[in-house]
Amino acid sequence: MSAQPAVPQLKPNQDVSTLVAPQKWDYDMLVIGSGPSGQRAAIQAAKLGKRVALIEKTRALGGICVNSGTIPSKTFREAVLHLTGFRERGIYGSSYRVKQDIVIDDLLYRVHQVIRSEIDVIKNHMTRNRVELIESTACFLDPHTLELTHASGHGKRQINAEKIIIACGTEASRDSHIPFDGQRIFTSDDVLGLQSLPRSVIVVGAGVIGLEYATMFAALGMRVTIIDKRPVLLPFLDHEISAALTYVVQQSNVTMRLGEEVADIRLLDGASKPVEVHLKSGKLLHAEAALYSIGRAGATESMNLKAAGVNKDDRGRIGVNKHFQTNQDHIYAVGDVIGFPSLASTSYEQGRAAARHALGLSEEHEAGIGLFPYGIYTVPEISTIGKNEDELTAAGIPYEIGKSNYREIARGQIIGDRTGMLKIIFSPSDKKILGIHIMGEGASELIHIGQAVMVLNGTIDYFVDAVFNYPTLGECYKSAALDGLNRLVY
Repeated sequence: MSAQPAVPQLKPNQDVSTLVAPQKWDYDMLVIGSGPSGQRAAIQAAKLGKRVALIEKTRALGGICVNSGTIPSKTFREAVLHLTGFRERGIYGSSYRVKQDIVIDDLLYRVHQVIRSEIDVIKNHMTRNRVELIESTACFLDPHTLELTHASGHGKRQINAEKIIIACGTEASRDSHIPFDGQRIFTSDDVLGLQSLPRSVIVVGAGVIGLEYATMFAALGMRVTIIDKRPVLLPFLDHEISAALTYVVQQSNVTMRLGEEVADIRLLDGASKPVEVHLKSGKLLHAEAALYSIGRAGATESMNLKAAGVNKDDRGRIGVNKHFQTNQDHIYAVGDVIGFPSLASTSYEQGRAAARHALGLSEEHEAGIGLFPYGIYTVPEISTIGKNEDELTAAGIPYEIGKSNYREIARGQIIGDRTGMLKIIFSPSDKKILGIHIMGEGASELIHIGQAVMVLNGTIDYFVDAVFNYPTLGECYKSAALDGLNRLVY
């Protein structure tokens, strides 16, 4: 006969609760979603020796970022600029093109190449760090337990973990009364599924995503109409950058209906321009297609957050504290699902910070809350960091500005970018840099020079004294700094 397990005995004055066996978790940490924040959270926990599983509902690792969002849209943009010869038009004229008849497959060929490479890189990182990949949809049964349904729809199982990080991202908002078909009326998530390029398109919503695609479509030669209820483009930008962008977009033959709202969108059978958009002002617009881009909502609908006791708002976004904890201390949320700033760059750091805090490690600073750059991949590109003039004026903070135009820089002339500009906002008392705002080729790369100086509490004098390669766009910093110092009255 096999030996029976010993019965635990109470010691004098020992509480009976101490005899209960410790909870055995399937995993130390579960991460839901394989986008930037989920990747970084899983790898950080694995590097600390924890048992980690990363749950992704499809085989397409990387989440929206890699499969239909950031990476595809930026690759799509690069393909557009190359094939249309857009960058060379400042030198060779507005009619210059690398390829005359561009079709959707020309653009998607490069996109799919990049997506495949990115997925391979992510898979390699997970394997190398011993993160278990689970291809399933996750649904909470209680605060520590998830029911997993395999991506095929067959087979379910339950797993639990001591700590859980939600990094499920977002999905494009869709109004139920609009007849989306993915071809004539579509969202940004549907762009990679387009079978052909329309000759005319109406973009509903001039937020960052809508405006990025609107300017790409315009570069392709489409007739583009933008509709947005706000009176200016991207009002959170510095007003000079917003105004300059508006001018450039108008010069690209884009029609802007700002201060207008959409009442309805219909599909007309057999019409050459089958999309009919009704505005609340009574105007009627027609085009071959419409991109509906009114924002994104947290992809939390199927997760049964109520069973976990996790709160979300009416757009599916999850509230968190400065450590990225939800109202359940052991459940964290990171990335786009928590809202602003909804950037891949900050999401990476949020994931890392959340994992470290969950495992009892302290951080000297909170990721995604400090000084970070914002990149907007419109045509032309925009990047910004720090405060703008309106914010400083509202706060009663004195400032001075220095500006440089690409057309005054040798490199700007060489590449043919005559509309680009760089603007430095600084304190007139101690010359500390308060904000940097750039529009033009390479803006999202250039911003990092200013970011480094700002993080190190540098002054505008750094740019005056620094030696930049010649000819480069980096010289814009020196030119803007000199312009700013000339404005000071001593």
